[in-house]
Amino acid sequence: MSMPPTHDNIALAIARAMLEGFDRHYRMFSETNRAAKHRFEVSDWQGQRRAVRDRIEFYDKRVGETTLRLEADFAVSSLPVETLREIKRLYVGLLVDHQQPELAETFFNSVSTKILHRSYFHNDFIFVRPAVSTEYIELDDGAGPGTYRVYYPHFPVWHQTWAQLLRDFELELEFEDLERDALDVADVLQGVLGVPFVPRANFQIQVLSGLFYRNKGAYVVGKIINGYQMIPIALPLLHTAQGKLAVDTVLHTEDDMQTLFSYARAYFMVDMKIPSAYVQFLRTLMPRKPRAEIYSALGLQKQGKNSFYRDLLHHLRHSTDRFRIAPGIKGMVMLVFDLPSFPFVFKIIRDKFPPQKKTTREQIKGKYQLVKYHDRVGRMADTLEYSEVALPLSRFEPELIDELRSSCSKLIEVNDGAHEAELVIEHAYIERRMIPLNIHLKEADAAGDTASVERAVIEYGNALKDLIAANIFPGDMLWKNFGITRQGKVVFYDYDEIEYITDCNFRHIPPRDEQAEEPGPGQVWFEVGSKDVFPETFGPFLLGNARVRQAFLKHHADLLDPDFWDHNKQRILAGEMPDIFPYDAQRRFSLRRLEKSQKVG
Repeated sequence: MSMPPTHDNIALAIARAMLEGFDRHYRMFSETNRAAKHRFEVSDWQGQRRAVRDRIEFYDKRVGETTLRLEADFAVSSLPVETLREIKRLYVGLLVDHQQPELAETFFNSVSTKILHRSYFHNDFIFVRPAVSTEYIELDDGAGPGTYRVYYPHFPVWHQTWAQLLRDFELELEFEDLERDALDVADVLQGVLGVPFVPRANFQIQVLSGLFYRNKGAYVVGKIINGYQMIPIALPLLHTAQGKLAVDTVLHTEDDMQTLFSYARAYFMVDMKIPSAYVQFLRTLMPRKPRAEIYSALGLQKQGKNSFYRDLLHHLRHSTDRFRIAPGIKGMVMLVFDLPSFPFVFKIIRDKFPPQKKTTREQIKGKYQLVKYHDRVGRMADTLEYSEVALPLSRFEPELIDELRSSCSKLIEVNDGAHEAELVIEHAYIERRMIPLNIHLKEADAAGDTASVERAVIEYGNALKDLIAANIFPGDMLWKNFGITRQGKVVFYDYDEIEYITDCNFRHIPPRDEQAEEPGPGQVWFEVGSKDVFPETFGPFLLGNARVRQAFLKHHADLLDPDFWDHNKQRILAGEMPDIFPYDAQRRFSLRRLEKSQKVG
């Protein structure tokens, strides 16, 4: 006679089922990352883009599958509290020798929050705090290299080490001139290390074992250590016109690395058995970059969300300032607020929009999803999307609470929390805070700083041209919808009107019939389709300021020409995929060699 299932047996079976769901997810995630090597070798750039988009969807699909399984096999949502608590305890035990324990904990949270009521969202039932350490996790199969390789160069012939280091990645594609590239890398880095260079006893190069693939590039990422000196390095590998490989440049500063791993760029594909070890290594190169952003940059955006939320809760415990309506011009679609001491903004879709905004809540969410899946080319901010965000009510300014109740009442409610009242936001987007471009320009103009105005306008135009190359039309091009980063880059962050360039019709303003009746206020004398764009009309909205106008017409007058936009549209339709580099093109070895040959000539 079989014994009825016990409380412990059911809890253990559920814990195992949840871990099996995660392991399946990470297996598929890793297979996609490994395949990036072949796509890079055969120049399958469109396939690389599709794989990035598909990979984003893996997580939610596996969470959904696991949730359905738990309901079908165990009716988990109706289990007693004691069993639910025991599931987490037993799950922790299953992670003792796991190589991705922090990711598995996050997966547990994702499944649990699909099943449980909000009242269970605390550490007894989900992982509000990590339970398993990720320190010193090692590969236990003994096969292949560890997280990173170490090389001990012989100076001054250390270009030989760079050549061997590149060969060790075993790419199935020949280098155009490996010796030349290795000499270029060694030459640049010898200048960075200083002249005369004195190798110390610990002189070494550490390089992560996996290549970082994104768009049309593969990146070697590591660091040089010499005495007390540490230099971050990244070597972009690109295809040449002859279909061979070449090192394009050397990135060697923390700012270089911050830009390469920017939240405004697409996620990397990299094969990692132990993600936490990669994150730990990368943080030595970018100590100011939050762990959450590094996880996201590696394609582990759910872990990035989890890490970010823990950072937010920690910050709230150790600060006393209050959430406020964000400075700047109020948006008609989004209510934006921030916490002055925390470098992020919170965006909530308003309940109603003015008549000129012909859109819906679902369409706006679709635009943000488009950006998540799209190549952001360093010009569109990544967003963290959250549901059921609970924040202490006492930390909100009264003016903000009034604004939330008047324009976002459908998305908020006030609950009694465990210790104090909470304001629960049903759906929110969270982005890095930037200085709005309109405020930056106003301040620079008021100070008479023509150079700063010109730099910002140049960057704005460059941002638009990068977005065009990525097949993105911003829709609302006003300065207020762009921001300035710490590195001075202009980034777009208001997505409710974006369209694909290829879906737009770029038109000249037709000549007016002088015999026709005068159009009424706010009307035009020609028909306008829903996807029609008239670049000649941008000027009155953008160029009211004399300094701004002068800089814009000097550097980016082509943006007012419909033919410029249409020409780029046709290039995209023809299948062109331009190079957009996360570094100044003047740093490219190929351009430096060309300039040198022209001087000699």
